Amino acid sequence: MSAPRTVALIGGSGLSAWGGAPIASHRVSTAWGAPSGPIEERRIGSLRVLFLARHGVGHVIPPHRLNYRANIAALAQLGAERILTVSSVGSLREELPPGTFVLPDQFVDLTKARPTTFFDGGRVYHVSTADPFCPELTAWATAAGAEAGSLFRPGGTYVCVEGPRFSTRAESRYFRSFADIIGMTLVPEVTLAREMAICYSCLATVTDFDVWQPKPVEAADVVRTMKENQHRMIRVLEKLLPKLDAPRGCSCASALEQAQI
Repeated sequence: MSAPRTVALIGGSGLSAWGGAPIASHRVSTAWGAPSGPIEERRIGSLRVLFLARHGVGHVIPPHRLNYRANIAALAQLGAERILTVSSVGSLREELPPGTFVLPDQFVDLTKARPTTFFDGGRVYHVSTADPFCPELTAWATAAGAEAGSLFRPGGTYVCVEGPRFSTRAESRYFRSFADIIGMTLVPEVTLAREMAICYSCLATVTDFDVWQPKPVEAADVVRTMKENQHRMIRVLEKLLPKLDAPRGCSCASALEQAQI
């Protein structure tokens, strides 16, 4: 009998309430240290679903201090073939107001001080990120959003900044020249997943307009919209996760085949 398929979900600690009590809680050690916290396991039919609170239980780890390599490595060790992330972002476009759900298809990395690869020496890999997100996951997420009544805006560029501070007005105007949404956690999650040959998709939820509009971003406004988005996202996940109990039909699993020098 074949092993059950495994999908991982990375998001805020509030998402851990979905799906009832976990059947197991895994504390994993990796070559890159410990992940953000215990990884909770649930079942949807025969599908194993692993949940990791990205910022730790209680949201205690800021984005620039996350151990991204340990997080992705731990999920890989537990057998994850696919990773879905739920990420709050700011909007750089009038047509993407707070409450909008977005499925980015490109990113720009403006982080400054994060380890971004598993391959620091010994073996040299140059992994392609021309199309960084799994097209199969993106298609399933699009369908699930439609079924749940929370349509995703397809495509768009996510600019990832170091954080934890918000942008200056000058930075926000600059980001608008090439990106659609802004956040602090996509990179290096997405590239590390590619190095592990794991499918990856970002379910981005808009919480604010950054500061290119007159009103500055305030943490209280972001938190309030995050909570509203979270309830809607849970309904999307209820439609999406059962779809993932299927063989992979994308090329993500072969990401390393042509990458070694």
